[in-house]
Amino acid sequence: MKLYTKTGDKGLTRIIGGQKVRKNAIRVEAYGGVDELNSYLGVVISDLPDYPALRMELVEIQQILFDCGTDLATPDDSRRYRTDNAYTKWLEAKIDQYADVPPALKEFILPGGVPSAAKLQYCRTIARRVERQVVALQEVEPINEAVLTFLNRLSDYLYAIARYVNHEEGEPETVYRRNKTIFH
Repeated sequence: MKLYTKTGDKGLTRIIGGQKVRKNAIRVEAYGGVDELNSYLGVVISDLPDYPALRMELVEIQQILFDCGTDLATPDDSRRYRTDNAYTKWLEAKIDQYADVPPALKEFILPGGVPSAAKLQYCRTIARRVERQVVALQEVEPINEAVLTFLNRLSDYLYAIARYVNHEEGEPETVYRRNKTIFH
């Protein structure tokens, strides 16, 4: 089996359903962003050997992100979308689980800490960018709304587990120095 099709040689790619679109089409940008996020999650997973449960969750998220990408590569629901709101409910339960472990925040913190937590924070920013790309797509073409909801919650999850990992590793968070109390 050949890995190359040569379709891209002219700046085109096929989306699900067979339609050819430009490689810089907004739909391709959206599902390409999901692919980037998924790939970087693989980097993060490789950096968490001491957290087997977290690794399993992140691998599950990679599976879901593949579904999200498939849905974004599909111009309509004629092939039945894969992502549904059950994924978001699962993430919300996980966010609640991890958010209660470190001390509650009253101020903004800077991204960072131990390397794996810093990478999780970076993943969070990728998720936010991808969310913006999906919103841009949503403005011009129909999408599976469950993808957008999942991506929104995913960034919260990544923030929560970054804080959790820093807490578990005994790494203090760096508070933004010009803070005012923002959380009550």
